[in-house]
Amino acid sequence: MNEASPVPGGEHPAAESEAAAPPAMKGDLTQGPILKTLLLFSLPMLLSNVLQTLNGSVNAIWVGRLIGESALAATANANVIMFLLYAAVFGFGMATTVRIGQYFGARDIVAARKTFGSGTGFSAGLAVVVAIGGWIYGPAMLHAMSTPDASRAEALAYLRVMFLALPIASVGLMVSMAMRGTGDSKTPLYAMILTVVIDAALNPVLIMGLGPVPRLGITGSAAATAFANIAGLVYQVWRIYRQDLPMRLRGPELGYFLPRSDDLRYILAKGLPMGAQMLIVSSAGLIMVGLVNREGLYAAAAYGASLQLWNYLQMPAFAISSAVSAMVAQSLGAGDHGRVNKVTITGMATNLMMSAAMAALIVGFDGPLLKLFLGSGSPALPIAEHIQLICTSSFVIISITMILTGTMRAYGAVVAPLAIMFLGLYPGRLGFYFAARPMLESEAVWWAYPVGSVVTVALTLSYYRFGKWRDAFRM
Repeated sequence: MNEASPVPGGEHPAAESEAAAPPAMKGDLTQGPILKTLLLFSLPMLLSNVLQTLNGSVNAIWVGRLIGESALAATANANVIMFLLYAAVFGFGMATTVRIGQYFGARDIVAARKTFGSGTGFSAGLAVVVAIGGWIYGPAMLHAMSTPDASRAEALAYLRVMFLALPIASVGLMVSMAMRGTGDSKTPLYAMILTVVIDAALNPVLIMGLGPVPRLGITGSAAATAFANIAGLVYQVWRIYRQDLPMRLRGPELGYFLPRSDDLRYILAKGLPMGAQMLIVSSAGLIMVGLVNREGLYAAAAYGASLQLWNYLQMPAFAISSAVSAMVAQSLGAGDHGRVNKVTITGMATNLMMSAAMAALIVGFDGPLLKLFLGSGSPALPIAEHIQLICTSSFVIISITMILTGTMRAYGAVVAPLAIMFLGLYPGRLGFYFAARPMLESEAVWWAYPVGSVVTVALTLSYYRFGKWRDAFRM
């Protein structure tokens, strides 16, 4: 892998790795100390993820305290479905981000803009179709998840408002991911700060109906999130044009939002497996929610509160994986294959230290943290504390897969990670549950998490070491 490879699409050959480095430009991730570059780029993403998850946690606190445990269980069920729908857009967004990063590393800004337009236009249209289908089939989805009867009506009301906001939220996600492909992780951070502030402020107002605002209950929580997402998107667009950032489109360039055939082929070829990987994760999550729901309302509420803490635990891996993917993609565009392994190793070490520290904090302070969502006297609290002791380590283990997949994704290797994720979650996690259920009874659903994570990481390490995933970029 020492010879230079062209950026997919053939529009701009990458510079030879032995050649002098091109002049640095804003957002360039191909030069400078790797650890410093990784941290400066990933920390805004980590903070953005913290704020996003904190926003979800605050919303859960409002819902749980102002409406009750049935509403909290309802949002947990509805949010799993929304994650499933976002996964359909996320895969194409990741493919778009990788291709933008490759073009940006090759200094081909025009091609990067064309890819951004194609990816955003296609994803926006897809989100509209998905939102319509979700609105129609929302009741069937909740029924398939065995959502408790006490929560089903609230979950559907929450879900349908989120469906209405899905296209706007999807475009906002695409813009954020595109900005990161050009090395800009600060603009999405500022947009997230605005989103969180608006969402947190509007939630109690719309839920309780303060002042002249009518009482909307759980629908108000979803509406607050929708309004906040709109504000975040508007801010990003304003900042892009005000500062003339690389992804701004003007005049005839607005036609780039009509997907171009070569970009669309790449986005579909790489995005479908990436989206399918997210769908596998989401569908496995749906199944797990259904299995937990069978254990009763308190187990479902305990699981919903635990998910809030696990979201925080996964944030370092998400941020560093995205940073690794962007840095590798730009390095490939610049023809610097020698930098890739150093980026991956640095990302792996940084992720493990941060994830392990986060896990220790969550386990050490799980009681006070869980009481934020459940209250000190909730019968679900001891169940949630038990869940944390068993499942928390599994997210540190699986973070290894996320970093390695970030590197392979930048090369365009997406099919094997998809297969690995399927094997880890279905034969690994769910297979263990059904095999162990007769012996462990309700404990099987919790122990399935660490077992599935170990299987997934073992397969990922084997493929990273012995597989031919580097050939995907050359092809």
